[in-house]
Amino acid sequence: MKESYIRVFYRPVLSNPLLVEGLPGFGGVGEEAARLLIEFTKARLFAELYSPDFPDYVIVDDSGICNLPRHQFHWARQDDIDLVILTGDTQPQPEELPAYYEVCGLIMDFAQELGCKFVISLGGVPATRGRHQVYIASTLPSILESLKEDGVAIYRNGRIVGATGLLPGLARIYGIQGLCILGATNRPFGDREAGFRVFRLLMKALKSPAVRSAILRP
Repeated sequence: MKESYIRVFYRPVLSNPLLVEGLPGFGGVGEEAARLLIEFTKARLFAELYSPDFPDYVIVDDSGICNLPRHQFHWARQDDIDLVILTGDTQPQPEELPAYYEVCGLIMDFAQELGCKFVISLGGVPATRGRHQVYIASTLPSILESLKEDGVAIYRNGRIVGATGLLPGLARIYGIQGLCILGATNRPFGDREAGFRVFRLLMKALKSPAVRSAILRP
């Protein structure tokens, strides 16, 4: 394998699609929230992304079957919106900065090809104050205002690393708006409670008039 590629099993018929990313990251928050979304919507796998920038091992399942590390795209319809949910086993190594841009660029190319008009990324952030806090950042001020409530704060003067930060950032270059939802956690992995808090705000965001306006625009 010389370059990253996406293997498509079938192409769902999409109407008003958006991309939701929940890849492995700090606290396992984003992947837990994405898992809950897949279970809640009964989403179906339709494509996988493989890359030589992923770690050099295979993942062996409980049947003894080997699989390369991969990203997976699931599809589900939620009311009048189609969700393209991105999960995965890994991300590129932290020191391989160009690899992040290459893989995330491929993801955005695929999202644009599918007609996605909005990107929501999910992740975790180290808790500095309240461990039950959820933070939001966006490409549109109106979205931030629509989602502020008790326990939700705007993420200010910081950095969001990995795909969780790059995808909304790259989205602007593609003419797509974006939202990032971060759950505060003091655990390095497996924080299911923070994942649930992010999932709960995600479900609210999908009904927000500001978010829906960005998704349903002509």
